[in-house]
Amino acid sequence: MSTTRITAAAIGLAGALAASQAQAQSASSSEQEIALLKQQLKMLEQKLDKLQSQTAANTAAAAKARAEAKAEAKAEARSAAKAVVANANAAIPVKGPAPASGVVVTMPNNRPTICTADQANCVAITGRLHYDVGGYDYRPNTAATVPQKLDSGQNVRRARIGVAGKFFNDWNFALIYDFGGSSDGFGGAAPGSLPGGGLSGVENAYISYTGLKPFGGKMAIEAGIMDLPYTLDEATSSNDIMFMERASPGIIATNIAAGDFRSAAGARWFNDQLWIGGYVTGPSTGAIHSASSASPPGTSEQYGAVARVAGNPISGKDYSVHIGADAQWLIQPPRNLIANTQTVTLSDRPELRLDPTTLVSTGAIANVSGAQVYSIEAAATYGPLIVQGEYFWYNVDRTANTGVPLVGAPSLKFQGGYAQAGYVLTGESRTYNAAAAAYHGVKPAHPFSLDGGGWGAWEIAGRFSTIDLNDQLATAAGVAGGRQTVYTLALNWYVNGNVRFMLDYLHGTVSRQASPISTADVGSKFDAVAMRTQFAF
Repeated sequence: MSTTRITAAAIGLAGALAASQAQAQSASSSEQEIALLKQQLKMLEQKLDKLQSQTAANTAAAAKARAEAKAEAKAEARSAAKAVVANANAAIPVKGPAPASGVVVTMPNNRPTICTADQANCVAITGRLHYDVGGYDYRPNTAATVPQKLDSGQNVRRARIGVAGKFFNDWNFALIYDFGGSSDGFGGAAPGSLPGGGLSGVENAYISYTGLKPFGGKMAIEAGIMDLPYTLDEATSSNDIMFMERASPGIIATNIAAGDFRSAAGARWFNDQLWIGGYVTGPSTGAIHSASSASPPGTSEQYGAVARVAGNPISGKDYSVHIGADAQWLIQPPRNLIANTQTVTLSDRPELRLDPTTLVSTGAIANVSGAQVYSIEAAATYGPLIVQGEYFWYNVDRTANTGVPLVGAPSLKFQGGYAQAGYVLTGESRTYNAAAAAYHGVKPAHPFSLDGGGWGAWEIAGRFSTIDLNDQLATAAGVAGGRQTVYTLALNWYVNGNVRFMLDYLHGTVSRQASPISTADVGSKFDAVAMRTQFAF
């Protein structure tokens, strides 16, 4: 029953009661009837209260039901919407995460390097520039001394650019060309050019396989044109050596059948403490190997071999000790196919390359059937200090049967060595390079910068070197190549990991007689100052 109907009934009942009461008053009804009417009215009020309570409960229940229905409808609507979205997502492709790039470009030590995402294949651009400028104070002992003058000036010692990298993880390669002074005036066609220099600038063109790792170490099998890691000084990169040039005894040794621009095939094995390597070598790039040429004379190719055992048996956080031994064999010297002669020349410039003239030289030793070089090497580091030295013994066999004099002449023996030390004033130290059994260069802890950076790294160094190319003097079969002694002081500023400035001062003496049987003095003395600007990556 609705509230309106209850209210109407109550009004009607009140009206009836009012009429009855009026009638009773008018008829003088008895009190009994009035009490009865009151009782009936009270009962009606109770029913009205009950009906109102029931109505309120019904209203609340209806509201609750409507709310629950509405909530259920919303939930059903949300589920339906989710189902629609899910169906839509299933029906329409959604763009997933971007796939990994096919190549990764990095700049380790500012060297542009492109690798596949798995790092299995890489190609890097590499280059170096060594620009030298300086001058000599050259003093020949007599008017008969040759030369009478050394030329001061400048020289682009090295200007290399090329690529290096790997493919399928285990195959390594390099192709590097040197546009710099690898010939230094030798071998050209222009007037004044001297014979015997390299005509090709291919400095590296090799392939190396490193997939084998026997005896817990690493192994590289390689062939091509390369810079052989023969001798400690040669195994140290030209970017990292303490002086502008390596010591003459090592240069003379490597020029026989090793060194830069050399064709070779061989293998090296190494771990953190030991390095063992051996290579069969051929001519350097640009060497004449024509069987029919008359000018220049046709010359057969030479071949030889080198071997080296070196290691780092003692090492710690701030110190290391390196020792090693080397051997080199010239098995077949180059043969002049026109004159039918075999010769070898041992010589070097005065540990500087501003002028290509040599001060000590054996000249072309005739009837050479072979040559050997044996050497020992040692080095040690302690914090910013490094000491290093090598000593060489050279033996030249003169037993070639070429139908000319001096066949079967006694072998020639020469010797030389160097000792050097360097100290990094700013505290950096040189780390060991196990792959080459040599030492890395100095990496400044605080590269130079005008914007609140550091001042780079500063190093001082000194070296003593000597080479004696005299043997069997006072005999017709002897050689008077001369004895050279050079003292070098150096100041090196490592601006950052790519730029270095070098300042070298050299003082040298050359003791030399005119011939094996003439004691006339044709020696000289010299002082030189030179500076190098170096950039490499």
